[in-house]
Amino acid sequence: MLAPVILAASRSDQMRRFVSAAPGTKQVVQRFIPGESVDEVVAVVVDAVDKGLEVTLDVVGEDITTREQAAAARDAYLELIAHLKDLGLGTKAEMSVKLSMFGQALEGGHELALANVRPVVEAAAAIGTTVTLDAEDHTTLDSMFAIHEELRKDFPQTGCVIQAYLFRTEADARRLAANGSRVRIVKGAYKEPASEAYQDEAEIDKAYVRILKILMYGEGYPMIGSHDPRLIAIGQELARRAGRKLDEYEFQMLYGIRSEEHLRLAAEGHRMRVYTAYGTDWYGYFMRRLAEKPANLLFFVRSMITKN
Repeated sequence: MLAPVILAASRSDQMRRFVSAAPGTKQVVQRFIPGESVDEVVAVVVDAVDKGLEVTLDVVGEDITTREQAAAARDAYLELIAHLKDLGLGTKAEMSVKLSMFGQALEGGHELALANVRPVVEAAAAIGTTVTLDAEDHTTLDSMFAIHEELRKDFPQTGCVIQAYLFRTEADARRLAANGSRVRIVKGAYKEPASEAYQDEAEIDKAYVRILKILMYGEGYPMIGSHDPRLIAIGQELARRAGRKLDEYEFQMLYGIRSEEHLRLAAEGHRMRVYTAYGTDWYGYFMRRLAEKPANLLFFVRSMITKN
């Protein structure tokens, strides 16, 4: 019951100011977001690679209101790619981008977002890696999928994300699996109306399994985004039944959540990629992490009480 309230708070400027000023916030934010600068996050990438893990990197920030901010978001990713190139980490670290950061919600936003994300995709390809387009709320998805399709004409390795809780996603999965693209499946972390999405957790889990089966038996590259032990086990079994080799799919989990499981899966030979966000505009990302798991919220509240 708390998740819808937290997700609503993620859009509140008043709550943003309150959470940012809370004494325990910094400690909890660092659990999910390891740094604000490129140098800080690159150190995390090096450590992860040394442990046999791979990484996808997200420069946090979604509330873009000007074209100048959208261009700055593009440039932040280009700076990140330049650092990865210098360290020879291109094949171990990809990028995850939210098109809202590239101006998608502005006037002429579809074309603007495409124009801003294309040089990021080009630069990523030049160092041997790729970009995955993150899914946001349901109103943005037609634009995201259209941009994904356009980018794949020149960069077929470009990935995208689908969300199990949306009613539309099974049809999206069939289309994407047939096209052979890289697809990350997640449960979904935005507040969506009952007209668009399942509201019951059990129904979301059932949808996740149905969609994952479509991806595993399709022609694409499935990326299993989940921390749920049961869904991870189901993913392994579906991969086995579909005859997939260990390098023909991967698991993805968030930085700071179930870190021991990251290492266990990697030790078993699975490709395990850690979704790692960084930057100063962390509020929206942080609130969705709290909404996903009650234990995260309890950890936050406990930290605030301890600091007072």
